[in-house]
Amino acid sequence: MIEVKNLTKIYRSYQKTKNFLRDLFFRQSQETVALKNVSFKIKKNQFVGLVGPNGAGKTTLMKILSGILYPTAGEVRVLGYVPFEKKKTFLKQITFIMGQKTQLYWDLPSFETFNLLKTIYEVDQKVFEKTISHLSKILNCQDLLLKPVKHLSLGQRMKMELIAALIHQPKIIFLDEPTIGLDLFSQEAIRTFLKNYQKDFEATVVLTSHYLEDVKKLADRLIILNQGEIIFDDDWSAIRKRSSKKYLTIYLEKPVTKKILNELGEIVFFQFPKVVIKIKKIDLLEKIALINKKIPYLDLTIEEEKIEEVIKEILTGK
Repeated sequence: MIEVKNLTKIYRSYQKTKNFLRDLFFRQSQETVALKNVSFKIKKNQFVGLVGPNGAGKTTLMKILSGILYPTAGEVRVLGYVPFEKKKTFLKQITFIMGQKTQLYWDLPSFETFNLLKTIYEVDQKVFEKTISHLSKILNCQDLLLKPVKHLSLGQRMKMELIAALIHQPKIIFLDEPTIGLDLFSQEAIRTFLKNYQKDFEATVVLTSHYLEDVKKLADRLIILNQGEIIFDDDWSAIRKRSSKKYLTIYLEKPVTKKILNELGEIVFFQFPKVVIKIKKIDLLEKIALINKKIPYLDLTIEEEKIEEVIKEILTGK
């Protein structure tokens, strides 16, 4: 569905000084590498999460895949097409949903925008009606279709944005921060909808989000970008395998010195009677034996390292 080979994107900008004439005739340019030799393939019906710090190249990559930007170098094929050529048959099979941008008309009901998109994408009337009915039912928003967009909340508008983007039943969906600014209930509703839609229509989805919870609950594959390069590309089980830490939560029977606790590992939290210690996974049995020998406790639990921490370690190389 998507094939990227040695993709590079370089932005060129011009430095400004206080000398207007110098800037006009002798402009000094500088280059910023947004993507560097990025290569990967995405199969049909995969849900791929793109994560990384600000400026890692996530949105640039999505814009190149959807045909908004032209790459500086490399090859990109989406559904067998070169995205930037913007062929009609290609555009009718993809959609790009950006949480910070809207395609709805502010003063009109969302249904009016849907009708316009139906014409643009040449969707059959019966298919259109069936799709609107199906999507609005899943999102539980049938009563919002005829309300002016300006009267909708952010979460309600996002539901309308999703319907607008999916009217033509695209094969590939690009999602850039789809839950940004939404409350917890709206976030969960959007996630559930996206997962169900992908399953029902066998769509390929590429998602970027600063809310790692989106990626954890939706994506079956994770690509981590840093400074324009892919530093990790695998499924969630591979992330788990890279975890090298464990967290021990101990409820003390009576106070102990910090010196004894330091023997266990890094103290993450300490307020009697609760102590949380981070240790290396390979030292687990040794530390449990030390606890049983030196520390009087009422309860002990062992937890895996959080996914967020593992990703942070991958990004920092620690």
